[in-house]
Amino acid sequence: MKVAELLIKCLEHEGVEYIFGVPGEENIDVMDALHDSTIQFIVTRHETSAAFMAGTYGKLTGKPGVCLATLGPGATNLLTGVANANMDLCPIVAITAQAGLGRQHKISHQHYDMVSVYDEVTKWNTQIKTPDVVPEVVRKAFKVATEEKTGATHIELPEDVAKMEIESSPLNVVPHHLSEADEPVINEAAKIIEQAKHPLLLVGNGVTRGDADEELRTLVKTANLPVVHTFMGKGAIPWTDEHSLLTAGIGGNDYIACGFNESDLIIAIGFDMAEYSPKSWNPEGKTPILHIDTKEAEIDACYPVQLNVVGNIKENIKNLNKAITEKERDLTWVSHVRNEALTELESFKSDIEFPVKPQKIIADLRSVLEENSIVISDVGAHKMWIARMYHSYQPNTCLISNGLASMGVAVPSAIAAKMVHPERQVVAVCGDGSFQMTSAELETAKRLNLPIVILLWRDEGYGLIEWHQMKAFNRSSHIKFGNPDFVQLAKSYGFEGLTVEKPEGLKPTIDKALSLNKPVLIDCPVDYRENMKLTEKLGNIIC
Repeated sequence: MKVAELLIKCLEHEGVEYIFGVPGEENIDVMDALHDSTIQFIVTRHETSAAFMAGTYGKLTGKPGVCLATLGPGATNLLTGVANANMDLCPIVAITAQAGLGRQHKISHQHYDMVSVYDEVTKWNTQIKTPDVVPEVVRKAFKVATEEKTGATHIELPEDVAKMEIESSPLNVVPHHLSEADEPVINEAAKIIEQAKHPLLLVGNGVTRGDADEELRTLVKTANLPVVHTFMGKGAIPWTDEHSLLTAGIGGNDYIACGFNESDLIIAIGFDMAEYSPKSWNPEGKTPILHIDTKEAEIDACYPVQLNVVGNIKENIKNLNKAITEKERDLTWVSHVRNEALTELESFKSDIEFPVKPQKIIADLRSVLEENSIVISDVGAHKMWIARMYHSYQPNTCLISNGLASMGVAVPSAIAAKMVHPERQVVAVCGDGSFQMTSAELETAKRLNLPIVILLWRDEGYGLIEWHQMKAFNRSSHIKFGNPDFVQLAKSYGFEGLTVEKPEGLKPTIDKALSLNKPVLIDCPVDYRENMKLTEKLGNIIC
């Protein structure tokens, strides 16, 4: 068979369901091999979107999502989405075409050394130079992508190598398992928790990746621990649990800062430093850290680790639950944190001002959606509001990219989420700036007949940048732009287009969008004057 055919056989052997991408001239042999494959190729309208889709597929399934592009501009377009997946710790395998071996030594049409370019944004990447290495390369790409901490790998296939003949077969898929911490380490961790007067749990996405939410909830109940979620850790325990202090990570002062200030031990479980710098919540490095994760902690002056509990998070928490003594603990020292946050959300439910305030949009959205519905936030001012105020019952039901945090992620991610969970409601929350970066994927959603809902917050500008400018200089600069008629744009792609014209119309509009069982876009004007009001309010918090 051809190398291209062997590549596809190896991908099938790895259990690949979909490849997201844009084909090109230099990978026509791969595309032809896919014609008779069990793998479904999802044609996207931009390569970055393909990588966003693959990343979300990987996040929700735990299996690497696969994306494909041609050489040169196709590969560089794919790069941002691959980098986004890698920093968000989503397992992904990217495949790009390349110029033939015979012209790589000189200046050549569309040729750049993509292995070098991808080196900084992947865990591992390589070029297939000879036919016989294909099974090894594919197996290693999937193995490395799924090893903790999960992330991106990249395979480059030159067009002449793709045509070569080879007799070979895929390598066996051998599951890998993380080891557990030794018993003395577990006992020491239990002792540290029991001796702390005001321990605080900081939970990141590693708990979800490790399928350890049930074990975590047992630990919270047994040791009576207050819990703070990072943006990407939301839902590790239900927001309705009295132990939940909801979400931290907006930066600067917030209610949860009071909790961190009063804590004498921070138990960081599955926490990723790239998402939420310790300088924001332990600026002087005075509070000791109990680090429970798959890897030892990054060195950071504001993250003084007292003990590393390294290995399988699920098993280590399970063993910790056996070692720890059930304890009554007074939580009044942080109960105000939860009460303040919930009161803030509640106070905007009946707001009647227009354009609609961010707090009102979130309150109405949460009240309409089911507990297992998936909300995906794009990047912008709306992301900060979603992170603070959209509260989750389950893991992976509020997806926020907070590593690389690339704009344009929500619509492609909603497409992938609906493919993985067709039985669930899926809503992409976008700003008008981020939406237009990947809005062409409306055609992809319509072609695949995926009934996603896009809730568009419209303010005719880059709201998050303006927010920062106003905080720094009390004036904004170069952030305004024009918009199309979003309802007409949506209809041109075959979506249903709905407009929110008054605050009391938002909730029934979301209800209607979900009931139509078709792709829908909701155009909702937002009042971002609330951004600076929040900044002022948080600046006046006294713990």
